[in-house]
Amino acid sequence: MTALKNDTFLRALLRQPTDYTPLWLMRQAGRYLPEYCATRKRAGSFLQLCKSTDLATEVTLQPLERFPLDAAILFSDILTVPDAMGLGLYFAEGEGPKFERPLQDEAAIRALAVPDVGTELAYVTDAVASIRRALDGRVPLIGFSGSPFTLACYMIEGGGSSDFRRVKTLMYDRPALLHHVLEINARAVTDYLNAQIAAGAQAVQIFDTWGGALAYGKYQEFSLSYMQRIVAGLTREVEGRRVPVIVFTKGGGLWLEDIADIGCDAIGLDWTMNLAQARARVGDRVALQGNFDPNALFANPQAIDAEVARLLADYGHGGGHVFNLGHGINQFTPPEHVSALVEAVHRHSRAYHA
Repeated sequence: MTALKNDTFLRALLRQPTDYTPLWLMRQAGRYLPEYCATRKRAGSFLQLCKSTDLATEVTLQPLERFPLDAAILFSDILTVPDAMGLGLYFAEGEGPKFERPLQDEAAIRALAVPDVGTELAYVTDAVASIRRALDGRVPLIGFSGSPFTLACYMIEGGGSSDFRRVKTLMYDRPALLHHVLEINARAVTDYLNAQIAAGAQAVQIFDTWGGALAYGKYQEFSLSYMQRIVAGLTREVEGRRVPVIVFTKGGGLWLEDIADIGCDAIGLDWTMNLAQARARVGDRVALQGNFDPNALFANPQAIDAEVARLLADYGHGGGHVFNLGHGINQFTPPEHVSALVEAVHRHSRAYHA
């Protein structure tokens, strides 16, 4: 593989010295970019875009052509794993992802099996290998998966949910059944991330989007413990380099110390957390990633600049910080405001790494 020309992102995740604070953006390849919308139209659908090696490569690289970002992230979806389990993923116009065959009874749950990643998800690993070649060492490539609990939410609810009534009812009424789903999901996610790493991903992120919806104690039992198993089962060194693991629980600020103890290299933060307080709580155990409010990107460039300066000052001097949004970028975000964000991070952050 080609040597990395910019490894600032990887060094920051490992709390090593850097010249500036690196950044990438969750959903950086997406609908806010007109070139992405044009490619998706050519693909015919979101799933066809994900399953085309060439087009997934194209859209992964699009934001890097516009902005001097410090990492690329594989273009895919967290629900590829349950789709490979036979649940029948589809996207309803204006309604988001849905499953044709959600887990609505005990028989369906008992029949759930770990998919063969090498065949059922080969299109994802093919895309990873293709993107690595296309990047040619420009920046590192991030692979990712949903967390076992977040995947279970979609698999049991049949799609998105405002209250997670079905999955939570199962959790309280039949905890062993939910644990069965989570066990299968954890094994599948471990295989899936290891396959991405083998194909060329240089860091991975676990998206625990809905873990923050759980009660104290339930989070540790039904989400965090399974992410800990995944982290323990991942390939952590390739080509003489450590492969860092980022865990992002949206709404997980209450549990930073617990997350820091599971063996990950970095914790992703949403915008509700104060970076200085988060840094004080985790110490030198993990790096931190975040946590600009995505909706602040609708403000004028001067306001964006001021918010960047505030967040960098909150974190303070030294390494161990990757700048990012506190969740995915909004589809209506003006691309020129993203340019202002990237420029401000690179300009302001150098003073903290002298």
